[in-house]
Amino acid sequence: MAVVERDVRESDVRESDVRESDVREAREAQALRDEARTWFEEHWDPDLTLEEWWQRLFDGRWTAATWPVEWYGRGLSGGLAKIVQEERRRAGAPGGPGGLGVMLAGPTIITHGTDQQKERYLPGILTGQEAWCQLFSEPGSGSDLASLQTRAVLDGDEWVVTGQKVWSSGAQHADLGMLIARTNVEVPKHQGITYFAIDMDQEGIEVRPIIEMTGRALFNEVFLDGARVPKGNEIGPLESGWAVANTTLANERSGLGGGSDAAGGLLPGRKAGLLEKRAGDLVSGGRAATGTGAVFRGSGSGMIIEAARSRGNLGDPTVRQDIARLFSLEKISEFTALRIRAAATSGKGPGAEVSTMKLNMSRIVRLVREAGLAVLGPHGMLVGRGSETKGVIQEAALFSPAPSIYGGTDEIQKNIIGERVLGLPREPRSDKDVAFKDLKVGTQATS
Repeated sequence: MAVVERDVRESDVRESDVRESDVREAREAQALRDEARTWFEEHWDPDLTLEEWWQRLFDGRWTAATWPVEWYGRGLSGGLAKIVQEERRRAGAPGGPGGLGVMLAGPTIITHGTDQQKERYLPGILTGQEAWCQLFSEPGSGSDLASLQTRAVLDGDEWVVTGQKVWSSGAQHADLGMLIARTNVEVPKHQGITYFAIDMDQEGIEVRPIIEMTGRALFNEVFLDGARVPKGNEIGPLESGWAVANTTLANERSGLGGGSDAAGGLLPGRKAGLLEKRAGDLVSGGRAATGTGAVFRGSGSGMIIEAARSRGNLGDPTVRQDIARLFSLEKISEFTALRIRAAATSGKGPGAEVSTMKLNMSRIVRLVREAGLAVLGPHGMLVGRGSETKGVIQEAALFSPAPSIYGGTDEIQKNIIGERVLGLPREPRSDKDVAFKDLKVGTQATS
């Protein structure tokens, strides 16, 4: 009996602790909501230029509220940061800069950069003054990224870079690039790579947009012929670029899979041409990168529900089943994103769960294609703002093969999950201890 009474008392104590914790969290959330609501009401002005508005967001530390306090953020959890976004939308204001600066370059520099590099690059990212692109994949180095052959050779106080990159999102608008290049061919392929911040506006760099079947040009090929990088622009130690690149890739998969605002936000930088525009005109419809933004923000099911209601087939059992599947996948991504943000708040880097996010995004986009076109019927063949759903579902259908390829193919994500989550043996490798110069990989295979 005494044991039972003790267990009951301990249970009461635990429940009391939980209740007190819930009360504290609720008070913290309400205090943040009140602060954010007041701030946006006082500072949002639709007549500001986008440049002026982004500077105000930066000064208020609202642009990347989950970033550390010492590096221009507020150190908020993902759940609390969501409150900030809710209040920002309630005020009718556009969000901070989108693109790869906030989503990839910033988190990578915070993790691996020096304090001097953080002071140099992070403000430009958060104020939208500088846009970034990612110079990783090469014509002969896609899924086997570590076989990259772009070379960086030290010449005095500068690195001279020669090579070719491809599928570089937003390179035509970028001021700076996240570049991985080979600095040592005498060691195995994963060991001789260095990560750089490179100025895109220089002789020796040519950017050629790649037109997709959507009619857009999100991706580019980039040619580097004697491009220069100052010594000191290495992010992380020399020849540790593979580890640094994996931080970038983990954030990419997390951002794409979780429908990050940064992934589809307003484009930063002067070249994109938005900084001098009236901010109030960019509150909606400003996600210029792609018309599939709603899909990537996890509202594809909502679009299909509206389309089905409009077409009069919302009662179709097959349509309803597809919508239920799609809604479930979106919620799974949402909850996984919360887990990733909670891990980041506790000081843990993105883990293998980002690969499940990336896989789930591929499934979501494919299901939007199948379910969306089934709902639209022959109207799915018509595109443009005057078509059904303003062409969003139609464009998502054309774009649907891309998420299963970029940011690491579905097959690569399955390998990661198999090895790091399920504990399956790694695929056999014969190049682990072979110097890169002796490997027949990429375009070296034909030499």
